[in-house]
Amino acid sequence: MGPASRPTRPWAAFSLAAIAQLMIVLDISIINVALPSIQRGLNFTQEDLQWVVNIYVLVFGGFLLLGGRAGDLFGRRRMFMGGMALFVAASFMCGLSQNAGWLVIARAVQGLGGAIISPVALSIVSSLFTEGAVRNKALGIYGAIAGFGAALGVLLGGVLTSDFGWEWVFYVNVPIGIAVIVLSPIFIPLLPGNYQPGAFDLLGAASVTAGLCALVYAVVKAPDNGWGSAQTIGFLALAVVLLGIFIVTEQRSRAPLLRLGIFRNQSLAVANVLGFLTGLVIVALFYFLSLYTQIVLNWTALKAGLAFLPMAIVLSMTAGVASSMVTRFGFKYIIAIGMSVTTVGLLLFLTLPVNGTYGLNLIPGMLIVAVGLGCIFVPLPIAAVAGVEPKEIGLASGLINASQQVGGAVGLAALVTVSTTRFNHVISATHVHVGQFPLPAYWISTAPARVDGYHYAYAASAIVLALGVLLTFVLLPAPKRAPEMGSDRLASVTA
Repeated sequence: MGPASRPTRPWAAFSLAAIAQLMIVLDISIINVALPSIQRGLNFTQEDLQWVVNIYVLVFGGFLLLGGRAGDLFGRRRMFMGGMALFVAASFMCGLSQNAGWLVIARAVQGLGGAIISPVALSIVSSLFTEGAVRNKALGIYGAIAGFGAALGVLLGGVLTSDFGWEWVFYVNVPIGIAVIVLSPIFIPLLPGNYQPGAFDLLGAASVTAGLCALVYAVVKAPDNGWGSAQTIGFLALAVVLLGIFIVTEQRSRAPLLRLGIFRNQSLAVANVLGFLTGLVIVALFYFLSLYTQIVLNWTALKAGLAFLPMAIVLSMTAGVASSMVTRFGFKYIIAIGMSVTTVGLLLFLTLPVNGTYGLNLIPGMLIVAVGLGCIFVPLPIAAVAGVEPKEIGLASGLINASQQVGGAVGLAALVTVSTTRFNHVISATHVHVGQFPLPAYWISTAPARVDGYHYAYAASAIVLALGVLLTFVLLPAPKRAPEMGSDRLASVTA
């Protein structure tokens, strides 16, 4: 093995992968605060505005598995740089958008770039270190960056939107992305792929990507079409058929995109279920908090963004502690603690009032959730790649990312439905009369109904994470003793 293939400066390579992941996470949460400005600037209708978020999640979630496998086959550094170039170009086009359709298309391309970068970046990190304390430290920091980025995105979105305009939530990716591309050949080892003629499972790739896209699309559109509508049921049925074709194809293929036997790794299988449940809750958490601060409390985008700064700081501090705790106690108990603490924080949001204050009503729940998320984001990727063969790390990385992103899309759509249903019920049950004539519902203050809807969404989120706590204790493998968890040596990269 030539010296160019060895990770001579693994932490420099790690830093580039971590920056790339931070960009991906930021681009999911940074949009929330900028949505009102984007709506005014590009004349989005209220119904179409959700597609600024949903098209990114749809394409991102649908292509993640394919992106991870492409890194294994064609080379991780090559795919990492190609995905970043696509992401940067799409970000620039997002900022130049002149109308709603332009932005939605550019966001779709941006999602495709993110679907390549995210699993490949995680597989690069996993390949740089042997399984054990050093890898736990690296993956712990990496997971913390994901959680920190989710909170930081709301803050950064508020600052950029208020001071420079909504376009800069996209333009900010361009210089950072270009720097990552330039530095990648210097610090990231070559990491050649293992592609051979006939090794790319085209039918499997097409069926799983189309199936995931159909699933996410059905759930995203369900609040508009109705969960029992022909459109929703039709797309869900299409998703089942396509994913069924994928499973049959993988069982018969000599070079499957997804070796189904990988799910015999119980840690990987359970981690993906927990990743789905966590993603289901987290995207909606920041979405509803952004709506509450800007629509109910009537805060500016900047003030709403700054409100998340303590959350980001506490999350990063907790993640640093959790990283060392994982090495000492194993990932199982840290995940269980994180989900339990986050559940408590979500329950506190059930007390949000119409005239809430930051110090009394928001910050306690936000800080408790931050502590919980710091304990979830650190050990989850460690559990997802534990015991996985080096040649399949990209696949495992794509799986955990896909689980979280599909969970986020499903969760946002489902919890928006829960919130909207409750909102409509409260509005329809409100009757105000002037003399003999009823006042139209839109004349009534909608703030109490909105807050009531948010309460229902947070209650559902708490139930989901409580289920995650139960699954963690019952199904996630017990942690290994410290001597069995691997050495601290750096691995020679052979993938």
